[in-house]
Amino acid sequence: MRKLGMDELNRKSVNAFRESEKTPIVVVLDNIRSMHNVGSVFRTADAFLIEAIYLCGYTPQPPHRDIHKTALGATETVKWSYFASASEAVRELQGRGYRVFAVEQTEGSVPLPEFSARFSGPLAVVFGNEVSGVNDEALALCNGGIEIPQWGMKHSLNISIAAGIVLWEMVRTKK
Repeated sequence: MRKLGMDELNRKSVNAFRESEKTPIVVVLDNIRSMHNVGSVFRTADAFLIEAIYLCGYTPQPPHRDIHKTALGATETVKWSYFASASEAVRELQGRGYRVFAVEQTEGSVPLPEFSARFSGPLAVVFGNEVSGVNDEALALCNGGIEIPQWGMKHSLNISIAAGIVLWEMVRTKK
């Protein structure tokens, strides 16, 4: 077995990426502290042709070397916008016909495998702060919650890991 070279991977150019049909999912990042987490979410969004990322509150914004360190150029391909609050972003998305779901352990949250099989159409997923999660105001506006099943002692995941799991499951079930 040998590793494929860059020319064999059929990577899209920046222009080809921008012109590609996107997966109708918007990622909302609510007060994320870590630039590395933000960069990782950009890279994941690029991998799955996610429509856009909304950076909210004090979530760091490109350009910044610490975001670039993990994004590896994805800030140049993935469309992004800034909103003063996640609540503002949720209202904007719902006004455009998106159903918005918080990735959060809440009363009535739907386990991710069940969610992916049940919902289609334009969706947005809100990922919250590394310590406090999705803020209460934005949470109250969401159409529901999605929970990643976990069986260990810890019942939370790093936001970049959670984003990878959620986005993969959503894209996998749409393709």
